[in-house]
Amino acid sequence: MKDDKVKSILFAGVGGQGILRASDILCEVMMEAGYDVKKSEVHGMAQRGGCVTSHVRYGAKVYSPLAEPGTIETLVSFEKMEALRYLKYLSADASIILNTEQINPPAVNLGDSQYPDDIIEFLKNNYPRVIAVDALSLALKAGNLKTANVVLLGTLSSLMDIKTSIWESVIRKSFPQKLVKLNLEAFQMGIPA
Repeated sequence: MKDDKVKSILFAGVGGQGILRASDILCEVMMEAGYDVKKSEVHGMAQRGGCVTSHVRYGAKVYSPLAEPGTIETLVSFEKMEALRYLKYLSADASIILNTEQINPPAVNLGDSQYPDDIIEFLKNNYPRVIAVDALSLALKAGNLKTANVVLLGTLSSLMDIKTSIWESVIRKSFPQKLVKLNLEAFQMGIPA
């Protein structure tokens, strides 16, 4: 381990996007890399398309699974508007990985409000590193839309000093044999060229 400082990553999105699976994989990766890891998750109304979050904190010794507002170094948002919901948790120099998928909340579907059309631009104007990823298209290229969460892990891996071999080893252990190749491809698709 190079850095003993506790670091925090927040996964945020909508139920059914594989957020909890992605955070489980990240926890395993960090443990394999020799870190102490704590995780907290909130399911909300996940089965009905509600908000889902997972805090992952790692370091030499982690005492709390929840990050304080203003301390998260990396936000991985599985849906564009969900990124806006958690900005208060981010440090001023946070990195944001943003899936470009748009899932309209009920108020938008009912016509009671509008989905913001300038989310990516707003984030890029206010945070030093915003990586917009069309995870669904990349997952489809890999062979299955359900691998979008692993695509986003590939993008996250590019911001972390963890060997690719550790990520790949954990992915192999995290899926049934018939899905391993597909998920390894999705992971690679997410790593920026």
